[in-house]
Amino acid sequence: MTKKALIAGATGLIGKELVALLLSDPHYEQVIALVRKPMPIQHTKLVQHLTDFDHLEEVSELFRDAADVFCTLGTTIKVAKTKAAFRKVDYEYPVRLARLAMQNGAQQFLIVTAMGANRDSGIFYNQVKGQVEEEIRGIGLPALHIFRPSLLLGDRAESRLGEQIGSVLAGILTPFMVGGLRKYRPIHVKTVARAMVHTARTQVKGYDVYSSEEIAKRGF
Repeated sequence: MTKKALIAGATGLIGKELVALLLSDPHYEQVIALVRKPMPIQHTKLVQHLTDFDHLEEVSELFRDAADVFCTLGTTIKVAKTKAAFRKVDYEYPVRLARLAMQNGAQQFLIVTAMGANRDSGIFYNQVKGQVEEEIRGIGLPALHIFRPSLLLGDRAESRLGEQIGSVLAGILTPFMVGGLRKYRPIHVKTVARAMVHTARTQVKGYDVYSSEEIAKRGF
């Protein structure tokens, strides 16, 4: 039985990999991508919809036939410029997506947050990630899958010096990150995308959170 998928964040680091996997997966007959600007790809299964995320309710009809909704939205303070702008992308938009998914009968909602997500964290980034997890959990979706990857590896459009340094150090230290340190190993965006698709295909109901180590196992 085939179904439709909807993805927000399709042009991001994980999103691009996820779109490619969904398009090649026979379990999905259509992939609806909510985008701010067109992606440079064409496919018979892909429907791109230019979206103003400040007015998501205007595209609620796109959620009606989407069984699986994927959210890979995310930014940084550097890109967003302000905490308020960061919160809009990493909290407000995902929550509104989840509510629309619930209202329109989606079977599953899958979202990427981050290792360290905790609403009570003293780190603003982790605090917002924890808050969005808690808020979406309260919506009551039939199935909610939360993925908390560690440092992401992949080819970024923008340069992030801190992550570049982190990636180099991680490459050196990874062989020594065993036992309790394994969960801190960097993880490639392709692995995260594969883990999300694998999880969606299992169609497990309820609420689940996957650590970076668990994501690596699912996305092998």
